[in-house]
Order: sequence, then C-alpha cells, then structure tokens
Amino acid sequence: MKKLLLTFWVMSFLVPVSGWAKMDLVTLPKRDGVQVTIYNSADLTLVRETRELTLQKGINRLQFSWANTLIDPTSLEMLPKAQADKLVIEDLTYPPRTQNLGVWTIKSQVSGKVPVEITYLTSGLDWRAFYMGTLSGDEKTMKLEGYVRVGNRSGEDYEDAQVRLIVGKVHMLDQIAELAQRQYPYGRPDVYPTSAAAPMVMDEMKEMRAPRAAMKMAMASYGGSAPKAIIKEGLSEYFLYTIEGQETVANGWAKRLPSLGPYAVPVVNLYKYEQERYGKSVVRFLSFKNDEAHKLGQTPIPGGMLRVCRTVNEAGYLSYEGQSDFKYIPVNEKVELNLGTVQNVVVEPTLMDYKIENHTFDNNRNVSGWDEVRTFKMEVKNTRPVAVTVEIQRNFPGQKWDLKSEGDCGKYEKVDFDTVKYTLELPPRSVKEFTYTLRTYQGKRVEAAKSN
Repeated sequence: MKKLLLTFWVMSFLVPVSGWAKMDLVTLPKRDGVQVTIYNSADLTLVRETRELTLQKGINRLQFSWANTLIDPTSLEMLPKAQADKLVIEDLTYPPRTQNLGVWTIKSQVSGKVPVEITYLTSGLDWRAFYMGTLSGDEKTMKLEGYVRVGNRSGEDYEDAQVRLIVGKVHMLDQIAELAQRQYPYGRPDVYPTSAAAPMVMDEMKEMRAPRAAMKMAMASYGGSAPKAIIKEGLSEYFLYTIEGQETVANGWAKRLPSLGPYAVPVVNLYKYEQERYGKSVVRFLSFKNDEAHKLGQTPIPGGMLRVCRTVNEAGYLSYEGQSDFKYIPVNEKVELNLGTVQNVVVEPTLMDYKIENHTFDNNRNVSGWDEVRTFKMEVKNTRPVAVTVEIQRNFPGQKWDLKSEGDCGKYEKVDFDTVKYTLELPPRSVKEFTYTLRTYQGKRVEAAKSN
C-alpha cells in the first residue's frame, strides 16, 4: 500500500547546513490520524495528518517526498501540537537537483516525542452525491436516504481517514493538479530566479492565494473525529459535511459513504400533460421542500441523482418509479423532480368539431376578420392502483380567445394570456372526461371582441 515517504534526521548545531550529514536515522511512525476535506466544485482537497516525531535538542531535519502523488508542494505546512514554545520550524527547503522532495528544518529545545500536524493541498480526490427514495404505498411520504461516492486517484492511500465534504463554489486561480507538476524551485521566495523567471515566480505566488485561503478556511473549522454520526456545519458561503466514523480511501478505489437520513419526507406526486413541452405522454413529477415541515431543513442538500422506488406490498417488495437529477437545494427551497414519462396515466385530446364563423368585411368586401371555433374532448385515464393528481395545460394561439368547459374538468385556472390549466383528481383505476370549446378571434374580430 502506497504511503508518503518521510525520513527524519537529527542534526547538530555544529553541522553546516550544506553538509546535511546523517547522524541518527529515525524511522518516522505512521500517521496517528488523517483528515481529508474534499471540495466538490474544484479539484481540491485539504489533507491534515497527525504524526509523532522523535526530536533531539538541536537542529532536526525532516524529509518529505511526494513522488507519484498530486500534492501541491507549495502548500506544505507543519504545526507542533505540543511544546510549541520550545520548537521553531525554521523553513522548508527544496534541495537542488532533486525532484519531489522537501526538507523541513526544526529547531528544538527538548528531546523526546512531539506530535505535529502536517497539512497540504492535493488533487485527485472527488465526491458526488446520490440518493434513494422509497415511496410509501399511498405515495404520500418518501423515505429519503443520501450517499456520497468518494473516489481517490491522488496517488496516495488515506487509511482510517475522517472524511469531510465541502458544498459550495471555490474560486480557483489555478488547479492543484497543475501546481503539483511544477518543477523545482516551485516558486518559493527564498530562491533567486533569473530575470526571465521572475515574472513566473510572482504569478505563481499570486495564483496560490485562492488555494491557501481555502485551506485556512477549512483548517479553521477543524474539530476532533466524530462518533458514528453525520455532522453538518455552515461555513460562510460553504457547507461542511463530516461523514460518519473513519474510512480507508485507497488510491485507485472509490467508496460509498452515508450522508443523509433516512428521513420520512412528505411528498406530492403530480402528473403533467403539456403537448408543446412533453409531447403526447404524461410526465410524472415528485416535489418536496427542504424545510422542517418536510422533516428536513437543517442543512442544504447537495445536488445529485435521486432514484425512486415504491413499496408495493406488505412483504416490502419494491417497484421502480423513475429517477431525476437535481441541483443543490438550499434550506426552505422547494424542489420538483421530473421522474420521466409514464404509461399508466394517459391524457387523450380529440378534436371533435372545427368551424369558422362571424366573418367581417372591409369596404372592398374582402374578409377582414372571423372566429375560429374548436371543440375538444379530453379523456383522462388513471390505470394505477392509487389516486393521482393530473395537471393538463393547454396553450392557445392568438391575442383574444374565449373558453367554455363542460363535464368533469376539475379545477380550472387561467395561467397567462395564452395558457390555461386544468387540475383533476382521479381515484384508482378511473376515467374522467370533459370538453372545452375554444373560440379564437382573428383579424378585425379581435378589436370587436375587446370592445365587448
């Protein structure tokens, strides 16, 4: 299993820096803990490692190698977790004629074990959210469960890691993957570049401000490992999810982790028919609100894919109902999910009659206006074993029209100047019919209709 290579030397004050002679080679213990904070809007991950160093009085040197990883070397930081007043981390240097290697110089007034925290930015870790919704038999509630898939192609294994996810937009001036591939001297200010290279160094330092700001923001929110729970915290325009427990995220692998629920969420099922938008099929929508009334509302919900099933019998067998992608849902916002077309709810419009009447003529006896009259029969079928709500939207051309409905047309409303909507409640395995007659005014008849 791949691990970052860290080697530790204890140096005397009397040994010149240029010599770097090894005196006591100490094997650095493995990580005592590691935390990865992964941003979903950028290829950016903050890693925090805790390790226990064995120091001696004097100058100590720690070698850190990031070969075959996507670590950004300019983001490396080290902080003592104890004895901080007796330790000075003087610098991090990149030895000449070496690649993927840095050496920390630590000046210690004490001998013995000292815990330190090493932080850095890397790329190659990512996460995406997906959800499972299980409707009750009457389809009035849905058990909502959320998961995240965390993938690792960073070149480094992270064992027993606390995984934290950031929801929100990170504004990057450069990509960590590109910074990780930069060649020595990595744009450090203590290296004196040639005049031709100077602008590159200044630009590189400027580009690092955004990643470093993101790192400091995430570091400021650090807390201890949580028990088996999902901790959610607001951080300015970001939101932080701490995933349950500790997980090993190996390089080249992906892992599914829980992130939400399960919650019993009240939902509304609505079947929509609008020929101009959806064609001749009925489309099913599922809606709920991210608020306390819907058993949610504590945190935003990251965007992802929701797959919906329905409980069909007492034994708990499920039927697949559909799926939908959705975007980030803020607190107190409503979401309406398109689950796709259905075959078990049908709307069939039939043109029953068409005629033209009430012609008007100009002074030359040419036709200057008329009425077009269309009569439609609307048949609405529900073949499902549960009651459904069907919304039928009809769009009418023309500046002026009148409408007359007859039969079981449910609730009628005028949406705007050329659109009406019928909302029908259908019991299980039922059929309803209604008719409407549409009169549209053409030419001079428009002005005459407006004056009436």
